[in-house]
Amino acid sequence: MHFRLNILKALVVSCFSSSLSVGIFASAETPTSPDFNQHIATILINRCLECHQERDPSGNLDLSSLKGVLKGGDDGPAIALDEPLKSHLLNRIEAGEMPPKLKGVPQRLPDTEIDLLRTWIQSGAKWPENRRLDLYELTSDIRGGRDWWSLQPVQKPVPPTVQHTDLVSNPIDNFILAKLENANMKPAPLAERRQLIRRVYYDVIGLAPSYEQIEAFGADESDTAWESVVDSLLASPHFGEKWARHWLDLVRFAETAGYERDQEKPFAWRYRDWVVNAFNDDMPYDQFVVQQMAGDEIPHSTESTTIGTGLLRLGTWNDEPNDPQDYKYERLEDLVHVTSSAFLGLSVKCARCHDHKFDPIPQTDYYRMAAIFWPGAIEPRSSAHNGGPTPQELGYESVLGWTDLNASPKPLHLLKQGERHKPGEVVEAGVLTAIPSLLKAFEAPPTNAKSTTRRLQYAQWMTNPKHPLTPRVLVNRIWQHHFGQGLVRTPNNFGYRGAPPTHPQLLDWLASDLIQGDWKMKSLHKKILMSRTYRQSTTHPDYAAYQDKDAANHHIWHAERRRLDAEALRDSMLHITGELDYTMGGPSFRSTMNPDALKGLSRKDAAWQASPSKQQLRRSLYMYSKRGLLLPMMTTFNFSDTISPCGQRDVTTAPTQALALMNNSFTHSRSTALAQRVKESANATPNDRVRMAWQFALGRTPKPSEIALALNHLSEQQTRFKDSASGNSPEDLALASLCHVLINSNEFIYVD
Repeated sequence: MHFRLNILKALVVSCFSSSLSVGIFASAETPTSPDFNQHIATILINRCLECHQERDPSGNLDLSSLKGVLKGGDDGPAIALDEPLKSHLLNRIEAGEMPPKLKGVPQRLPDTEIDLLRTWIQSGAKWPENRRLDLYELTSDIRGGRDWWSLQPVQKPVPPTVQHTDLVSNPIDNFILAKLENANMKPAPLAERRQLIRRVYYDVIGLAPSYEQIEAFGADESDTAWESVVDSLLASPHFGEKWARHWLDLVRFAETAGYERDQEKPFAWRYRDWVVNAFNDDMPYDQFVVQQMAGDEIPHSTESTTIGTGLLRLGTWNDEPNDPQDYKYERLEDLVHVTSSAFLGLSVKCARCHDHKFDPIPQTDYYRMAAIFWPGAIEPRSSAHNGGPTPQELGYESVLGWTDLNASPKPLHLLKQGERHKPGEVVEAGVLTAIPSLLKAFEAPPTNAKSTTRRLQYAQWMTNPKHPLTPRVLVNRIWQHHFGQGLVRTPNNFGYRGAPPTHPQLLDWLASDLIQGDWKMKSLHKKILMSRTYRQSTTHPDYAAYQDKDAANHHIWHAERRRLDAEALRDSMLHITGELDYTMGGPSFRSTMNPDALKGLSRKDAAWQASPSKQQLRRSLYMYSKRGLLLPMMTTFNFSDTISPCGQRDVTTAPTQALALMNNSFTHSRSTALAQRVKESANATPNDRVRMAWQFALGRTPKPSEIALALNHLSEQQTRFKDSASGNSPEDLALASLCHVLINSNEFIYVD
C-alpha cells in the first residue's frame, strides 16, 4: 500500500512539474471539485495571499502558485498528498488558527468557505495550468483589485431615456433625471434668477454680480440670456483666478519652506500665475499635466513650460533634517503623494513601507513611481535651494522649477518597511501596474541627454486617452466645485476606501466628452452650467419627504446652499466697498497681521513685514502664503492645508467665525468703507442710504419690513454714538454699524 502511494505521489509531483492541470489526490469516491477561479482562488486571494505570496512569504509558505503549495513552508507541505483531510492548510483553517488573530480575536473563516476548501482538497485540489494567484487581481470585502470600478476603461454611455423630457436641457440632465425617476422623485424647480446669477458668478469668478448686473439679467427674457452670462464669465480673466485657487489647494501651494526657519521659496508666485494663465487660456488638460510633471523635458521647452514644474518644488523643505539621507526618502514620498493624489485620485504613498492595504498598489509600484523623481532628488540640497535644482541649473534666472541632475542617476532600491537601512531589490522607474492594458517599459534617454525623460514618459502615460483615472478625476473635481460635492465624494480617493460614484454613467460620459473635446476644460464647464440640474433651486416642494429618503442628496434633487470660502468672503468685502484692486499677477502682498498672531515668534518684526495698505486691497489669491504664519481670518474660515494635497476643504461652523466677522479689524474697516461709498452714492435721506446699502451689499432693494428695521437701527445707533469721541459723526457711525450688520448677514455669507 505504501509503495503504491509513493508511486502515486511521484506521478502527481511529476505532472505538477510539467504544469498539467490535474488534481493532487483523486479516486472514484472523491467529491466534485469546486470551480477553482470562482471559489478557491477567491478564498485564497482574500484570506491568505496578503501574507503568503511569492515575495517574502510568511512562514516561507507561498500560496500564489501550485509550485508553492506543493513545496510548503516551515511546517511542511500545505496539502498532504496521501491523506487530504489531514492537510496542514486545512487543519489550521478548521482550527481557527488561520487567518491569524486580529488584535487577539480569532478570524475563523465562514463555514461555507471552509467547506469549499475541504471539498477542493478532497477532490484532488485541482489547479488550472499556469495559474498564478495575484493579491490584487480581484476586489474583495477588504481590498480593491484591478477589477475595481475606477480602473476599468472609460466608456461613453448613451444618455438614458426619461419620461419628463421638459426637464432636460442637455444630456447631463438625462442621467440625473433618470435616477430621480427610478426613485419616484422629481428635481427641484429652477432657482430664482437673482439666486442663479449670484451662484454662477461666485462659482466661475469668485465674485458677486453687481445690483445692475442682477437687474439686467432679471429683465432679459431672451432664450440666450443665461448662455450669454455663462460665456462672459468663462471669458473673464477672473475665471482663472477663481479656478487656480482650487488647483493650488491640490498641490499644497505655499511660498515658504515650512519647518523652523520657514524660509521663502523664491519665485513661487510665478507658478501661481502660470496656473491662472493656463485656466484663462483654456490650456488642454493633457498639456496642463505634462507641463507640470515635465515642462523641462518636453520638446522645445521654454521658461513658461518650466515654470509649470514648480509643482514639484512647492512642498515643505527641512534644511536641517536629523538624517539628510533619510530625508531624501521623505521628499520622494511628498512628490509621489502630491502627483498621485492630484492627477490620479490615489494615495500611492501608502505603499512606501508595504503593499497597499486597500488598493492594487504593490510596494514595488511606489518605488517605480518614486524612481521618476529620484534623478532630481538624490543629492541633499542646501537651504538656499529649498529642495531642488537651482534656477541657474535650469537655465532661467527667476524660475522655481525642477529638472534632473543628470541622465544616469544612481539606482533606487526598494526599502523594506520603508527603512533606508534595509535596502531591497533595485526598482526601475515605471507606471502603476493597476492598469495592465497601459503597462509599458520606460525608454532610455537619448544620447547626450541632460535628463532621464522619466517624468515626461510618466506624464504621457497619465494623459493617454485610454487612461481610466485621469479624466474621471478631473471631471469629478470640476463637478465638485460647481455643486459642492463631487459625483465621487472623496475627490482624492478613487480607491477602495473612497466613495463610489453617485452617477457612474454620468461620470464616464463627462470623462469621455472631455477627451473627445481635446481635453479642453471650458467647454466642460459650460455643459455643466447650461444643464437644468445646475440651475435647480436649493429648496424643494417635497423637501421634508425627500430629506427622509435622501438626506445626503446623492440623487442631486436640489442645489446645495454653500458658504463663501475664505477667499471669496474677503474678496467680497472689498468688492462691495469698491476698494478691490483687480491687478493680476506678480509678487504676493503681505496682509497686516494682528499682533497677537506674532506672539511667540522670536523676531516679530523680521518675521513679518506687512505690505503697503493699497497693495493689500488685491484679491486673496495674491496674498503671501507663509506656512508658519497664515492669516488667522483665513484659517478661521477653513483656508486650505498647505502641507499636503487638499482635494476638498473642511467646512466647519464654529463660534470663532461669527466672532471674527463681528470683531475683526478688517471687517470693521470694510463696514466703514461701505458706509462711505453709500454716503457718496446716495442722497442724504436715511431711506436712500438704506436702499443703496442693500444694493451694494446684497445686490437687491430692501423689503419694506427691512427698511423699517434698518431705520430703527440707524436711529438707535445715532443715539448711542451721540457722545462718541472718535471724531466721526453719529450719523456716519450709525451707517457703518448698519453696513456691518449686512456684512455679517447669512445672505451675504451664503450662496443659494
